[in-house]
Amino acid sequence: MNKLRIFISSVQAEFASERQILFDYLNTDALLGRFFDAFIFEQLPATNIGTSKAFTEQVTRSDIYLGIFGKDYGHEDKNGISPTEKEFDMATVENKIRLIFISSHKDEDRNPKGLKLIRKAESAVIRKKFTDAGDLKASVYASLIQVLEEKELIRSDPFDATICKDASLEDIDPDKIKWFIRTARSKRGFPLSPDSPIEEVLTHLNLLKKGKPANAAILLFGRQPQRFFITSELRCALFHGNEVMKPIQSYQVYKGDLFSLVDQAVDFVLSRIDLYVGDRSQSVDVPVRYELPPSAVTEAIVNAVAHRDYTSNGSVQVMLFRNRLEVWNPGQLPFHLTIAKLKKPHGSFPANPLIAESLYLAGYIERMGTGIPDMIKSCIQEGLIEPEFIQEESFNTILWRKVKAGDFITGEINEQATEQPTEQPTEQVRKLILIMESNSVSLVHLMNLLSFKHRPSFLYNYLRPAIDGQWVEMTIPENPNNPDQKYILTSKGKSLQQKLKKQNPGY
Repeated sequence: MNKLRIFISSVQAEFASERQILFDYLNTDALLGRFFDAFIFEQLPATNIGTSKAFTEQVTRSDIYLGIFGKDYGHEDKNGISPTEKEFDMATVENKIRLIFISSHKDEDRNPKGLKLIRKAESAVIRKKFTDAGDLKASVYASLIQVLEEKELIRSDPFDATICKDASLEDIDPDKIKWFIRTARSKRGFPLSPDSPIEEVLTHLNLLKKGKPANAAILLFGRQPQRFFITSELRCALFHGNEVMKPIQSYQVYKGDLFSLVDQAVDFVLSRIDLYVGDRSQSVDVPVRYELPPSAVTEAIVNAVAHRDYTSNGSVQVMLFRNRLEVWNPGQLPFHLTIAKLKKPHGSFPANPLIAESLYLAGYIERMGTGIPDMIKSCIQEGLIEPEFIQEESFNTILWRKVKAGDFITGEINEQATEQPTEQPTEQVRKLILIMESNSVSLVHLMNLLSFKHRPSFLYNYLRPAIDGQWVEMTIPENPNNPDQKYILTSKGKSLQQKLKKQNPGY
């Protein structure tokens, strides 16, 4: 078997010891050494070929590009481009597997061009942060194991198919099994009857191995799943404002089987967002419309439960803020499935295929990979900002709220959402007002001016408060999602800017 070749890249003077540690580790580890052959620039023999060209040739010859990005950018050529950026670009053009590891330095400590390169990488591939050489080595190991599994060079049962240690059929709830059969028969034409023995049902669902229930069986139908998987609980929180801050208005930790967790979390959200109730002028039935589409809320929560990493110490978190709903899932996208691909119809690649199958049979999810596109479509149809999807240490889904005074029945959230904007701008708003130009500017331009990389944080910490406070306005307010949307100071914002510039003569 030919080994997969790994090109280890970083700025030459930075991470020299870490690069050597990785090289030695990958070539000597009992498992990784069987499948990978690592390359570092120190191996390059003396030659009259230019260094930059020699390195890009090595990228072309490799199967995996492993980038280590830190504070420095590296030596620049006459066009101001470093070898590291050229190597990353070459790996992109050549469709290499790209694994990016970023040091934990603060953004303000990084070279501006290096920071720009990091942002370029973040927009294209999944990356992980590391704090030291040991942390880097562990992260590289985990990523390469995932590569081997996806290429089917090593095989192991998925987590949900593994036998649940110490569990027995006594831990399965027969009432939940009967509920599932009735629901699956109604939704998908499930062939078994509610009177079928538990063993027969679990066998049919591939959830019984050697007479013992698999992990998925306990999570889906267990009497007390958290006795075996404590982090399978689901946490829901309602916050007063737009940030995680105490006191928390409402906090619930839900336990139980996965179907119950989804139902309880969806109810938590729907009972705390506003509800429009019409009249019978157009129909006998009273029209009802939630502030957020229930289908999108459900999809976000079900995805988190279905695709999370159940070996992680983290739990699914559902957090409702004044301006958004965030659902955090301790899991990772497959390397071949990017955020951009996720937003379009795509193949279904469940992290927990047996769990996903039962959720499908019960009507909680679809098989065709249309859930995310449908979520986006339903939100846009309601006049909401397009949902955000972020892959960092966890997978984060953000649904943006849009509450207008008078549109909804006053409730627990509406009392906060419709209150008058404060006359005292926050520190973030003051920074934004200071740097804004006299002409209209795009969101990306504003983020670049402030060296901001996390769009959701910029929106709810900077731009949205500035708009709510009537210091900034949209050029196309009737269509917030218009690709040509720009932002400009109001007369109130211009007045504040003049005042701030007097207080900050350097601007």
